[in-house]
Amino acid sequence: MKSKLYTVLILAAVGILSMTGCHTGSDGKENRKAENAYMKISAEEAKEIMDGATDFLLIDVREKEEYAEGHIEGALLIPYDEIEESAGSLLADKQQTILIYCRSGRRSAIAARTLSDLGYTDVKDFGGIIDWPYDIKTE
Repeated sequence: MKSKLYTVLILAAVGILSMTGCHTGSDGKENRKAENAYMKISAEEAKEIMDGATDFLLIDVREKEEYAEGHIEGALLIPYDEIEESAGSLLADKQQTILIYCRSGRRSAIAARTLSDLGYTDVKDFGGIIDWPYDIKTE
């Protein structure tokens, strides 16, 4: 009877631990995978960061043609479907603030999630340029 009780308690403890998202890696250290570790912010919040911070990257994840039609000044173009391959060479500092936008918010969310999954810790998605109430630059 006691062995059954111990088994139930152990299984319950394992179940609780597995729900926390923690696990022990092959190196014996506890790892924590954060889901959606990027932050969704408004265009106004992004503008505040741009006006007040000096150490941030602004990334436009649309296509080259869309970027040429109009983009936020200072934005680096990295199409969302190239973000994973380009991140290592273009985005060296994984702790740097990264602001991401696209046209409507779908691609920026995908790119933000990708960067978060790659270990970038300060990713902020402010959605689409269609909601950007400030100046844009055209080429």
